Amino acid sequence: MKKVRLGIIGAGVQGKNYARFVSEGKVKNMEIGAFSDVDPSLQEYVNEQYPGIPFYSNYIDMLESGEVDAVVTTVPHYLHPKIAIDALERNIHVLVEKPAGVYTKQVKELNDFAATKPELTFAVFFNQRTNPLYQKVKEIIDGGEIGEIRSTNWIITTWWRPQGYYDQSAWRATWEGEGGGVLVNQAPHQIDLIQWICGMPKKVFSNLKYGFKRDIAVEDDVKAIFEYENGATGFFATCTHDVLGTDRFEILGDNGKIIVDDSKKLTVRRLRKSEQEMSATLGMGELNKLIRSNGPEQIYEEEVIEFQSVWGDQHCNILTNFAANILDGTPLIAPGSDGVHGVALANAIHLSSWLGKEVELPFDDELYLTELNKKIEEEIQSNTVKQ
Repeated sequence: MKKVRLGIIGAGVQGKNYARFVSEGKVKNMEIGAFSDVDPSLQEYVNEQYPGIPFYSNYIDMLESGEVDAVVTTVPHYLHPKIAIDALERNIHVLVEKPAGVYTKQVKELNDFAATKPELTFAVFFNQRTNPLYQKVKEIIDGGEIGEIRSTNWIITTWWRPQGYYDQSAWRATWEGEGGGVLVNQAPHQIDLIQWICGMPKKVFSNLKYGFKRDIAVEDDVKAIFEYENGATGFFATCTHDVLGTDRFEILGDNGKIIVDDSKKLTVRRLRKSEQEMSATLGMGELNKLIRSNGPEQIYEEEVIEFQSVWGDQHCNILTNFAANILDGTPLIAPGSDGVHGVALANAIHLSSWLGKEVELPFDDELYLTELNKKIEEEIQSNTVKQ
């Protein structure tokens, strides 16, 4: 195989973007093999933009056509696991869009099946893992530069969406169609990055608002508190109704602090002595005198790095890495099996809100699915009454 022939399942906005990246040569060792979409009107678009590239209204026909070596699933979240399993069954490599699924049970089933096909490449589209800023943050944490984590704090409210956004289609922002709101649509990358960089919390307690400032059934405002194995705590806040928006991520450690502003600016403050050592050796008077006479730089050294990000580059990086793993075994940046972690964390945040209590991870997969199905049934009944 000289180039990976990619089948794009779902020729909507994201599928079109990936096709453009590949056709423009931005993805090394990859070409478009075929398209598939249930909307037959998209065949005209494919014929005009990509003459000669096959279009299938049924993705199974595409998988069995011999036209593709791998697929990417740009479809509604509920369908990712099923389509991925169907592809793997036919010895087709799979890149699953985020999130890997809506609930942990279906994602674990996908992971279990993928494990029976170790010769195939199975990846998840966590393109933010290729962002140099977050790679640097992970490097600092993994290298122990700021010591053991004491707390994390991420406020990411830059997802403003007007009511018209939700009114575009009947499935959007519904339990039955999307499986949730901001946690499964806008914030999965941040949910993944938190656990990728800081590890999975052991406990979650949340306060969610459903249809708080938008006419939707799912969550548009999230506040969650995490507790980690070592006793550290975390706070995560996101919403879709803040037109002014904030994006600030802080990680406090024994030996310093990491601050990320607007996903562009990284500030690292490394303590010259650990906080524990200062606590044991310095009184408040000595500390104040030290700061007044010599400035805060006597307490810590500061490094500031500005990162520039071009939209689309990180998507191309994931696609290129996916192709490289297929062709020569280059390690995956985001193995498909990692997809369950973000889904589990989002599920735990939902479940804590639904039950009104703290949830321990791992939680009961069946309990989550039962509660989700209750939400779907309530939504269906509510829509019936409105009609």
